[in-house]
Amino acid sequence: MALFNLTDLRAALPRGQRLLGLDPGSKLVGLALSDVSLLLASPYGSLKRGKLAANAAELAAIARKEGVGGLVAGLPLSMDGSFGPAAQAAKDWAMAVAAAAGLPVAMWDERLSSAAVNRMMVAADLSRAKRAAAVDAAAAAYMLQAALDATRPAASVPPPETGES
Repeated sequence: MALFNLTDLRAALPRGQRLLGLDPGSKLVGLALSDVSLLLASPYGSLKRGKLAANAAELAAIARKEGVGGLVAGLPLSMDGSFGPAAQAAKDWAMAVAAAAGLPVAMWDERLSSAAVNRMMVAADLSRAKRAAAVDAAAAAYMLQAALDATRPAASVPPPETGES
């Protein structure tokens, strides 16, 4: 599958299809699912990072079950916004998984998503064990929500009525 611009991927999705957010880590892949209106992202879970074919098969099964039409994978850019080795590895992995799962993919900057989610969880007084169990899916939801918000089409607002005829 080709790498899409997220705006183009969103526009090409058939009505009622969802996006699946992926936050690939070295051990786990955090998962988040959009609603069908592409307005809200929710944590979905995580899967153990393993062989590419196995991960792709799991993602394809989730996509079929949940009506997913595309993937949004986190892109770990460097703090200065440059494209480093981690970003290249994430892009290569996302494109390979998308091709194997038969789904289009777009990349989205996910810098500091895990750190932001961890801060929110600490502020909510979650224990370290509960944070560890939930951070991957929450980081994927954080990243997917940012992507949805940034690519939301402008609402068509009718011009104000002036009262003149």
